[in-house]
Amino acid sequence: MTDLLQVKGLTKIFGSMQAVNGIDFTIKEGHCVALLGPNGAGKTTTIRMLTGLLKPTKGSVQFHQANRGDDSRQLLGYLPQSPSFHPWMSGLEYVIYAGELCGLNGSMAKKRAIELMERVGLGDAAKRRIGGYSGGMKQRLGLAQALVHRPKLLIMDEPVSALDPLGRREVLHLLQELKKEISVLFSTHVLHDAEELCDDVVIINKGQVALQGSLATIRNTHRKPIIELEVEMNQQSRAWLATFMNRVHNKQDQVLMKFTSIEGVELTDNRLRITATDIDAARWKLLEEITKERVKVNRFTVGHSSLEDLFMKVVSQ
Repeated sequence: MTDLLQVKGLTKIFGSMQAVNGIDFTIKEGHCVALLGPNGAGKTTTIRMLTGLLKPTKGSVQFHQANRGDDSRQLLGYLPQSPSFHPWMSGLEYVIYAGELCGLNGSMAKKRAIELMERVGLGDAAKRRIGGYSGGMKQRLGLAQALVHRPKLLIMDEPVSALDPLGRREVLHLLQELKKEISVLFSTHVLHDAEELCDDVVIINKGQVALQGSLATIRNTHRKPIIELEVEMNQQSRAWLATFMNRVHNKQDQVLMKFTSIEGVELTDNRLRITATDIDAARWKLLEEITKERVKVNRFTVGHSSLEDLFMKVVSQ
């Protein structure tokens, strides 16, 4: 797979604060990459440097399809976290305007704008004033303007963070379709969105890359078997949970010594979360425990740790 963009040693210092500290990563053609990190990690600063809106203190951003001396921004489509529009313009007028700003002639800009308004599901609202658009409609309009000049890379900063559930689902569905045709980089703190959409992830924390790679590789390398148990909270269940947690933390407990597959246990209210190396041994032992003690169970699930689990582990280090 050919590299599209390569970031080397990217650094940004504001006075005495180092917002981004020498990060490196690569985006390949045809890949969707999620830029993850807690608030204040440096995601937006990184994106603003990639898009040319902010000059790096040090480091480089190289687009492999850009000729020497060309403005690499022509290869980019950008959707900021909170796009702003002229409310008195219609959606169609705005996308035509964006196309002309990108160098398209009038007829080409109009043709492309009509095509994109249909593509993003705004065909029926194309001639309505933007001031009457909902949040989800504005976000889809922002996607249309970002795509009008047929960029090689679409960059988005928290594209669904401000949307209601319906608007969020609409935009995510659209991105599922778009990533088949164009490389995508988006920042988010919603880990489920990253798992649903991306091929690769870059997790940054305190301005540095904490973990990066393909989602499949990261899952296979770091995920662990998990059992989640939710019990009906009564006196009997409370007693069993307390006894079980004491036994987990008592290394001398001979019964627990047979339960060697347990790596960690978390108890939150009436929910028990067990990490195990041997999921079958853990499953049968736990089922034996709750059957013997006649614990009333509301939910018993077996799966694997998620990207969110890994994210929390990485950013807490």
